[in-house]
Amino acid sequence: MNKMNVAIVDDQNLFRQSLALLINSVDEFNLVNDSAGGQDFLDTLTSKIIQVDVAIIDMDMPGMNGIQLNKALHELHPEIKVIILSVHVSEALISQMINAGAASYLAKNCDKDELITAVTQVYQKGYYFNNEALKAISKSVHYRNTPTLISNLPVELTRREKEILLLICNEYSNAEIAEKLFLSIRTVEGHRNNLLAKTNCRNTAGLVLFAIKYNLLDVPL
Repeated sequence: MNKMNVAIVDDQNLFRQSLALLINSVDEFNLVNDSAGGQDFLDTLTSKIIQVDVAIIDMDMPGMNGIQLNKALHELHPEIKVIILSVHVSEALISQMINAGAASYLAKNCDKDELITAVTQVYQKGYYFNNEALKAISKSVHYRNTPTLISNLPVELTRREKEILLLICNEYSNAEIAEKLFLSIRTVEGHRNNLLAKTNCRNTAGLVLFAIKYNLLDVPL
C-alpha cells in the first residue's frame, strides 16, 4: 500500500510539532509538510513539488483562517482532502465546513486513534464522520429545514443511484460497492460521478450531507 502524504497547518507551534510526531509514528503516513499558517501552506504548494493527499488544518489562525484555507484548497488544489481539527465543534460550523468541501471535522481533543482512523478513511473512502459529527450535521440540517420527504428530492435519482448512495454513506469503497452489487468498478465510478453532478455536491462528504438532508440516511439523534 502506498503511503498517505499528510500535511499539517496550525499556528500553535507545540500542538503542530506534537501532531507531526504522531503522524511520523504511523508507518502508513508520510508527513510532507507542516505550516504555521494558511498562506504559508499555499505558498509551499506553489513553490515546491510536493504531493499532499490529506491536509489537517486548524480553524483559528492569523491571516488566512481555516474557512478561507479550505475554500482556497478546494478551488486551487481539489485533489487534497481536508480534515478540520478544531476546538470549535458547533453544529452550524461543522455543517458549514462539510458543505464547503471538508472531508472530516474533528475536535482537537479527539483520541489519537480516531485521528489516525480519520486520515485513513478520508484517504481511502473520501470522508470520515464520527457519531458526534453526524448528529451535529443532522440537527443543523433539520433545524434549518422542516423534515423533507424522499419523494421531494430536488433531483431525480434512479433506484441504483440511491442504492449506491447509501453504500457510499456506509463507507463502502468503489471496489467494495462493485463487488457487492456485481458491477464493474468503472460502472460504480460512473454512478458516483452522476450523483455528484446531480446533487451538485463537491465530494463524497457532500453526498453524505445530501443523504442526511433529504432523509435518505437515518441518523439517530
